[in-house]
Amino acid sequence: MCDKHETQDLSRRNFIKTSSALGAGLLLGGFAAPSFAASSEQLANGNIKSRGYAAFDNSGLLKPWEFERRPVGDNDILIEIKFASICHSDIHQMKGHWGAQQYPQVPGHEIAGIVTAVGKNVTKFKVGDRAGVGCMVDSCLDCDSCKDQGEQYCPETKFTYGYPDERSPTGITQGGYSNNIVVRDHFAVHIPENMSLEHAAPLLCAGITTYSPLLKFNLKKGDKVGVVGIGGLGHLAVKLAASQGADVYAFTSSKDKVADIKAFGAKVVVVDGEDTYNEHKSQLDYLINTLPVKYDIAKYASLVKPFGTYTQVGMPEEFSLNMNALALAASRVNFNASLIGDMQETQDVVDYCAKNNILPATQLIKASEINNAWQSVVDKKARYRYVIDASTF
Repeated sequence: MCDKHETQDLSRRNFIKTSSALGAGLLLGGFAAPSFAASSEQLANGNIKSRGYAAFDNSGLLKPWEFERRPVGDNDILIEIKFASICHSDIHQMKGHWGAQQYPQVPGHEIAGIVTAVGKNVTKFKVGDRAGVGCMVDSCLDCDSCKDQGEQYCPETKFTYGYPDERSPTGITQGGYSNNIVVRDHFAVHIPENMSLEHAAPLLCAGITTYSPLLKFNLKKGDKVGVVGIGGLGHLAVKLAASQGADVYAFTSSKDKVADIKAFGAKVVVVDGEDTYNEHKSQLDYLINTLPVKYDIAKYASLVKPFGTYTQVGMPEEFSLNMNALALAASRVNFNASLIGDMQETQDVVDYCAKNNILPATQLIKASEINNAWQSVVDKKARYRYVIDASTF
């Protein structure tokens, strides 16, 4: 059964609002009240005032929006968002490529900021901690998936935006293109002090989405790893694989990325026709495909050695790919797909990147530039992750 996460009652909320100067040491009814460093955001009904950029239809055009988030519950934290980065998934979902959506909807699942309030049961975080939130904000935490296989596979997982949430004043979860977020503490990770919040944000989706399958490859020095699509996900896949001693081959259709990719630590293969696949046939031990568009699986499978591993992480429109079954069978690869990663892996990738100075290539933008940035992502012009300065919302 899913924990329904009790919220604070109105009298308690009003008391905290008027007495926040007493901080975490305040006692109410024998329990430690949540510590609020940002009580001015809290409304009389306990909801949290928020502002951000939202989609109001499937046009893909975002506009400023003021809304309310649910109260901070006993197991929750409130994060003042400092940076939120742009994932191609944001665009797909807001445009309805993955099914009809409820609007208004705030996208964003690469979030980094500062904890400004904690619920009374929270011990993982304290006010002032640096914290990140990725693609999930809640789950039952009791099923086999939550305990062992990965919270992302729990049937009751709530993803960061667009998922039904009876506790939300808007009826759905709202994401990180905003100035704050309320999240269950389990679904936030600590950001090490030696990593900037700007660079941490892309790790919460792009980083973990590529790190998780790389872990399962059990890479050895010299293993040949192919990365297809060198965008937000792909450039991090290259950096992560290269840091583990792999011999990395980056497959891209963008000739203007060649110098960047070499600097990331990979050999570059410019995909410009059938000869590309023939020339590199059966040479890779592992391959990660990050393409967010439809393509022929079998062509890239032909690059992998028989019984090698091919992992799909990019999510195209309608979640569908083209597949020549006979050609795929002839390649004899182990084909699978991977969905982000679990929360322990997410903390691990942040810690790993901080320790090894593996940083995403970012372009800092203002909120007013989001729509132009989205078009640049679609046009493959991003270099390589747009990060929004949340102070501009």
